[in-house]
Amino acid sequence: MTTFMTRLRADLTLLACAAVWGVAFLFQKRAMLHIGPFLFIALRSWLACLALYPLVRRELKTAVSQDQRGSLLRLACYAGVAFFGAAALQQMGLITSTVTNSGFLTALYVVITPLFSWLFMKHRPSRWVWVGAALSFVGTWLLGGGSLTMLSHGDLLVALSAILWALHVVLVGYAASFHLSASFSAAQFAVVGLLASLAALREPIELAAILRVVPDVLYVGILSSALTFTLLSVALRATKPAEAAVIVSTESLFAALAAFLFMNETLPPIGWVGAAAIFIATLIVQLPNEADHHL
Repeated sequence: MTTFMTRLRADLTLLACAAVWGVAFLFQKRAMLHIGPFLFIALRSWLACLALYPLVRRELKTAVSQDQRGSLLRLACYAGVAFFGAAALQQMGLITSTVTNSGFLTALYVVITPLFSWLFMKHRPSRWVWVGAALSFVGTWLLGGGSLTMLSHGDLLVALSAILWALHVVLVGYAASFHLSASFSAAQFAVVGLLASLAALREPIELAAILRVVPDVLYVGILSSALTFTLLSVALRATKPAEAAVIVSTESLFAALAAFLFMNETLPPIGWVGAAAIFIATLIVQLPNEADHHL
């Protein structure tokens, strides 16, 4: 019962993160009206580092060996590079892609994560995870209208970002065992901030434009970056990356709802069928894993 409750709390945490990330698409889309994608990524990342600083100081007071810190730093660098690539593709895609499409196409990483988890972590997914992943893919396809021929250039960039988001989830799963969630998140965002700052040197940088996106940066930097990615690391101590990816894929539903409420974006009936498929997938992945009964 204790294991189940721990897993349940972790899954509810992941669902809350998905809600925050889904709404974040609105702020990310709006920011692209004023500043470039790399400048936005740099601002959100450095703000996340600043927000995490008090937690990092507290964590580092615990007894941690130099080898552990070195291993964690290496993982943070890898995760930071994967995050930067994924965020860059997603943010550039949002210039022309709708909030609704971006949310759904990002959810494609739910299909890729079990493969990466199996390849790198030797976590062979249960049959229910595969069923959930397949159903999530079908749901995403239906949410796109049952056709991929009408995808814009921005849509394709967002779809490509799903590969790197899947890799990022697996890397965070590796880091979860260190129990230094805030330190890992801060280190990875420092890497992202550095890479994005260098890339942003080729973009127009104006103080007036930056001031216009302050609310967007605050939401994405603090809530959608510092808070949620730290919680992701904590939750992955009790939930495997493949299962977490299916749950977090519900961010596409939250993105669609937010886009409907605040940007008047709507879905056709086939889109709502896809939304229902993704929701059912998150329930299927909670079915007992046969391997768990043999532990």
